[in-house]
Amino acid sequence: MAEERSRKNKKKMKKWVKVTLIILAILVVALGAYIFSVYHSLSDALHTMHQPIRETSDKRTEKVALEEKDPFSVLLLGVDERSGDRGRSDTMIVMAVNPTKESIEMISIPRDTRTEIVGKGTEDKINHAYAFGGVEMSINTVENFFDIPIDYFIQVNMEGFQEIVDAVGGVTVTNDLDFTYGGVHFPEGTLTLNGDEALLYSRMRKEDPRGDFGRQLRQRSIIEAVIKEGASLNTLTNYGDIFTALGNNVKTNLTFSEMIDIQKNYKQAAKDMEQHQINGHGSTINGIYYYIVPDEEKAKLQQLLKEQLEITE
Repeated sequence: MAEERSRKNKKKMKKWVKVTLIILAILVVALGAYIFSVYHSLSDALHTMHQPIRETSDKRTEKVALEEKDPFSVLLLGVDERSGDRGRSDTMIVMAVNPTKESIEMISIPRDTRTEIVGKGTEDKINHAYAFGGVEMSINTVENFFDIPIDYFIQVNMEGFQEIVDAVGGVTVTNDLDFTYGGVHFPEGTLTLNGDEALLYSRMRKEDPRGDFGRQLRQRSIIEAVIKEGASLNTLTNYGDIFTALGNNVKTNLTFSEMIDIQKNYKQAAKDMEQHQINGHGSTINGIYYYIVPDEEKAKLQQLLKEQLEITE
């Protein structure tokens, strides 16, 4: 009898082992299909996003080696692109990333900043560089303004930004100014915004006593919230929408392998993100408003970025 019970237990055990193996096989196949689908969607998005420019900045003797953890810089451009119009880069943020210091220095450039437009031969508002010559003229102009190399750029189409926000399921921000814009009321405190609301929230400028600086703060908070939501587990089920939205609205010269290197070697730098604003004053020249940055202010910011990028004179 004991022998028969043992035989039955062994039979049950074999059955459960078989069931378990079948379940594991199904999970492996499903996971493989999921990974293939993710990789395929990601490849399509990266192909659409990738926009190569010059190989190396004139202000560098050697190309940045991300695998060796060299400090690098990024120019973030928020562009209003409309049909038949290249638009202007109303958002310009320079980020200097240093993995040794585990920090990122961020400087927002006011769109009305008067400076030399490199390649145009005139002084104008810095955001006009994009309208005159696209990404490359914007990069050259910012390099000249800060006297540093710009290694990479990320261009976001603000007209389609709501598509990205909706793809990650909305964003949560902390609002420090009660205002109404575009028929939507934004009270002070923690707000959860959909794509349309996030676009309005990031565009308001005239009702903010801080003007363009206030708008830059809101734009940065939206971008940071998108990155946070995009990295969360909640986005695993709608990765297709996210990759499609990125492919439609983001351009960059970063390659896939460079993105992997940054994720692997530089993620600690995001722990310490310092934001700076450019001090200056408004002035009307020939009937046009400009933001004038004093030479000493520009020199101070140039030194800050050079130290962060470990650039020696």
